[in-house]
Amino acid sequence: MSRSAQISRKTAETDIALSLNLDGAGKVEVSTGVGFFDHMLTHIGKHGLFDLTVQCRGDLHIDAHHTVEDVGICFGKALVQALGDKSGIRRFGDCTLPMDETLVTAAIDLSGRPFLVWRADVPLETLGTFSSQLAEEFWRAMSSAGLLTLHVTLHYGRNTHHIVEAIFKACARALRAAVETDPRAAGIPSTKGVL
Repeated sequence: MSRSAQISRKTAETDIALSLNLDGAGKVEVSTGVGFFDHMLTHIGKHGLFDLTVQCRGDLHIDAHHTVEDVGICFGKALVQALGDKSGIRRFGDCTLPMDETLVTAAIDLSGRPFLVWRADVPLETLGTFSSQLAEEFWRAMSSAGLLTLHVTLHYGRNTHHIVEAIFKACARALRAAVETDPRAAGIPSTKGVL
């Protein structure tokens, strides 16, 4: 059974087409008009081993906020669609990831309950046309639309590029672990019988 999804979303602010294959090989084709964000989305695919395509036309004459947030919404919706009833998945995933002077932990529960805990004091800086504040906005939108609990902790770091990149890589690795099928598990990984 294919664990893939295609999402189209058009508003007055963005026009997005996104496809996701959870059992891919890390093939990524993204074009959002925001170079640093494309770099981060590429890390999600490569480190999550997801095949991911994103085409987004957004109101970049204003700023990148709507583009980043709306892609997060679409990614979350695609995740829900691709997972189906979540039968046989590991459900939980975590990763502590170093990047030079930076150390980040991400922990995910595909619980069906959207919640973001963001303990990452990211320095305010613009990376290309991407405000570093948008990292939190992306993961908040993704966790909300993706119906998952996500905890992100920045243990330490100085370089803003490294901090944001480590967050995206750690979240991708945690998500990869959570969506994996567990050969020992049958059915829904919850005592409630539904996620």
